[in-house]
Amino acid sequence: MKPIIFIAAIALLATAPARSQPLVDPNKVAPEYREAAEKRRAEQLRQRECALKADLEKVLPRDRTAFLNQCLDTMAAKQ
Repeated sequence: MKPIIFIAAIALLATAPARSQPLVDPNKVAPEYREAAEKRRAEQLRQRECALKADLEKVLPRDRTAFLNQCLDTMAAKQ
């Protein structure tokens, strides 16, 4: 039993922590993909802004998806 626990502990320590997706930098992509990268970056910024609003309003995890979808829809309607 102890070897299994030891192996499990080593496996957990050997894994890298999950990181969020970094913001797309349009200047680091090929010129033919720059327009798509700019659109993706704008979308990422909108998503981060809505996530920040959800954190500030202390939205429950079960309601977070609905809140984020509503926030993104209202931002899209404004533009």
